Amino acid sequence: MNTTIAENLSSVQAQIEVACQAAGRPSHSVSLLAVSKTWGPEAVRAAHDAGQTAFGENYIQEAVDKIGALKDLALEWHCIGPIQSNKTRLVAEHFDWVHSVDRLKIAQRLSEQRPDHLAPLQVCIQVNVDGGETKSGVSPQELPALAQAVATLPRLQLRGLMTIPELAETDAQMRAVHAQAKTLLEALRQQGLSLDTLSMGMSADMDAAIAEGSTMVRVGTAIFGKR
Repeated sequence: MNTTIAENLSSVQAQIEVACQAAGRPSHSVSLLAVSKTWGPEAVRAAHDAGQTAFGENYIQEAVDKIGALKDLALEWHCIGPIQSNKTRLVAEHFDWVHSVDRLKIAQRLSEQRPDHLAPLQVCIQVNVDGGETKSGVSPQELPALAQAVATLPRLQLRGLMTIPELAETDAQMRAVHAQAKTLLEALRQQGLSLDTLSMGMSADMDAAIAEGSTMVRVGTAIFGKR
């Protein structure tokens, strides 16, 4: 397992570098979030041994158990899945980042429940940029008000936006969707918010996302294999 995961990580990093070169961007401008949902602690440990430190989890209770099993490692944990109200305390107490805030109520609970001894929780707002009916996320129209409200909450630091658009038929169409997210981020910056993160792009649309300004790509299967 260790050899395979290390080789896969190297391959994904190489793909990121090529995409950055094509976009005229330095490779260090895009970070890799390894999506480790449904994989056990041993797979995360193998990825860490290969140099990966940031991991994304969708299922909160599963992630909390994994975080506890790996507390001997210096890892950065990102919650990238939907958050129900009864799970906000677990997220606030165990994660470093949350990408999937799409309601003020959830942000307020995370703020209230973030322990004082921990650094502020790093937050991205999830935007349903292409209007997919089955996708979570705030609408582009409601985003500015939510972003301004989240930015005022203590114990949270608003970093940027996260998107999970539907895959388009062509690369040009995919880039156009990702470009909308970049435009939304820039608009929030012009409104005075200091944002630096665009969590955008997965295995199938990574190149298009990087071409349109993604600063963090989320990759699971290409690293850990098929579940």
